[in-house]
Amino acid sequence: MDAPTTCAPPADEAAQLRERLDSLRLPAIIDVHTHFMPQRVLDKVWAYFDSAGPLIGRPWPIAYRTSQAERVETLRSLGVRAFPSLNYPHKAGMAAWLNAWSGDFADAHRDVLRSATFYPEPGAADEVRRAIASGTQLFKVHVQVGDYDMADPLLEDVWTVLEEAGTPIITHAGNGPAPGTFTGPQAVRDLLARHPDLTLVIAHMGMPDYGEFLDICARYPRVHLDTTMAFTAFTEEVTPFPTDRRDDLLALGDRVLFGSDFPNIPYPYLEAVDAVITLGLGDDWARGVLHDNAARLLGLQEAPPKG
Repeated sequence: MDAPTTCAPPADEAAQLRERLDSLRLPAIIDVHTHFMPQRVLDKVWAYFDSAGPLIGRPWPIAYRTSQAERVETLRSLGVRAFPSLNYPHKAGMAAWLNAWSGDFADAHRDVLRSATFYPEPGAADEVRRAIASGTQLFKVHVQVGDYDMADPLLEDVWTVLEEAGTPIITHAGNGPAPGTFTGPQAVRDLLARHPDLTLVIAHMGMPDYGEFLDICARYPRVHLDTTMAFTAFTEEVTPFPTDRRDDLLALGDRVLFGSDFPNIPYPYLEAVDAVITLGLGDDWARGVLHDNAARLLGLQEAPPKG
């Protein structure tokens, strides 16, 4: 299935989003899944999307291909009060450098959540300890791109450190948009069998295996799900959310967090927000997903309601 031929945001996108938030009496959005990267890394990521590489599997235009400063201001204009950089390595020797860049980026922007990453390599646990000591609020794990086993012995101490710290880990371990060597719900089950108190945030709702990841979330009270790209028309064309699991979304509503994948999305940001609101699970549920659940998980002061 081809992607849309155009993905340009509407000129009044910020105004439309403000209307949505005002209708929910919500002052702002917290987006737990955005990407800001060193330029040379981002250039390679965008080139991969442009080529519709095998980890993507379909045409994928970038909706927000602007400068870093413009992208920061775009999120602010759209009513996003907090967002991370979420860098991730694809080989050994990258994590410390990416963490330094992410730390500097967070220091330079008051609304950026401090994030870090790691890779199965000697010293990984020490790097994670340093990141936590520096105030890291989120970690990013991308099993598909990193192409590593979460059961790698070099990561065992890392998981122990993170389990004890309770720091949330945005975890791309699902089989979408294309399966990796070590992705899938069983890999996450195996990890949680060893470390049941990890605070995982399953990226993309675990697509396409939504049901299995909802079951994992229900079993482990510290597991969360992020909505990144889920429920949008682009995703529903190929990996639709099962309608018979909508009640689970409501039951687990306090552990569902909004994510967008900005700027690497093939449609306007507004569509990601509308995809959450139009599920029809109620204003309280939508407020939790778009803001309150992440504020609670990350220990952010909750903004007062509108009106």
